Amino acid sequence: MSFSVKRPFKQDPSATAAFAALRGALPNVGHARAFRTVVIGGGTGAPVSIKTLLSLGAETSAVVAMADDGGSTGKLRAQANVTPPGDIRKCLIAFAEDTDDALTQAFKYRFEFADNHTLGNLMLSALEQASGSFPQAVRICEGLLHAKGHVYPSTLGNVVLVGETKDGRVIEGQALLSHSRTALERVWLKDPSTAQPYPEAIKAICEADLIVLGPGSLFTSIIPNLLVPGVTEAIRASRGKTLFVCGLADMQGETWGLSAEEHVSALQAHGMAGLLDYVLINTPQPLRPGGYEAGNFASEVEGPTIAGDPHRYSEATGRIRPVSISFDSVRRIQETGPMVITRNLANSQNPTWHDPLALSRAFAEVLKLCRSPQM
Repeated sequence: MSFSVKRPFKQDPSATAAFAALRGALPNVGHARAFRTVVIGGGTGAPVSIKTLLSLGAETSAVVAMADDGGSTGKLRAQANVTPPGDIRKCLIAFAEDTDDALTQAFKYRFEFADNHTLGNLMLSALEQASGSFPQAVRICEGLLHAKGHVYPSTLGNVVLVGETKDGRVIEGQALLSHSRTALERVWLKDPSTAQPYPEAIKAICEADLIVLGPGSLFTSIIPNLLVPGVTEAIRASRGKTLFVCGLADMQGETWGLSAEEHVSALQAHGMAGLLDYVLINTPQPLRPGGYEAGNFASEVEGPTIAGDPHRYSEATGRIRPVSISFDSVRRIQETGPMVITRNLANSQNPTWHDPLALSRAFAEVLKLCRSPQM
């Protein structure tokens, strides 16, 4: 007779585990190590770009949003008055030298019997208290994980994210915003004076040859960094090119039903107008003039709608909806400045995850474009 044993820990699912497939199958991109790259984002999206850039040999760092107030991070933030550790933890794991190392694995363990906290979150919070400095806590964890790059908070301020939905409701808090019933129109910081930029983050942006925004939650992971005073100014002052990696699909409410063009427009409306050089968008099928919008998954299931519109601003129900793109919308995006690169980037086994090799090839193209003298 066999018995099922309930494990006392679980690990958060991570698309970055699939990036082990890149070993021995990398695109030829020449001297990528000469490139300094910085990923701006948070959540589960930034680690995808981190892993991709590391696989190409680029010198990589990350600037991470500090607006998270949900789950384990939200509890620690409210009860222990610490700096939000969750998104920093995810990026640290992406930078870890050995993903199979026992400490790296343990860093991801989530304790359901202990208020669902992760070990990494608890370590960062405890080290912040013990050292008196959150950046010092991050540096210690980088050392423990033998990180191949640095992770910087965009601010050390106690920031609160506020947003307005497409149907005019105002919502306060990152976690509530991410699961809004309808897509967001705009977001802002409740008190911008609390969001002093972290100097090392600004320095990393200014010195980067390539600045990568995303993939990830547009309004609650990427844009909150841009709301910190000094960040968009650093992007403008940087000698580097900028790349926006548009998400593949919606699984929560903040961008539910928004097209790739609307993603780009929202980013531009929050400080990136005139600052985007490249936009990378998933297209499962070739785009043709006058054709239908690409982006449909065979397994697509749409949620309920509001205002009689089946495409835009639908209520989020935990289901998956692809981010659509058309030939005409690519042309309109390019008229605003950036070059649009369309590639089939979705993992065939899980359409909400990027295919590691496809994404690596697309990043390699961008690195080559950055070297091109005519660019």
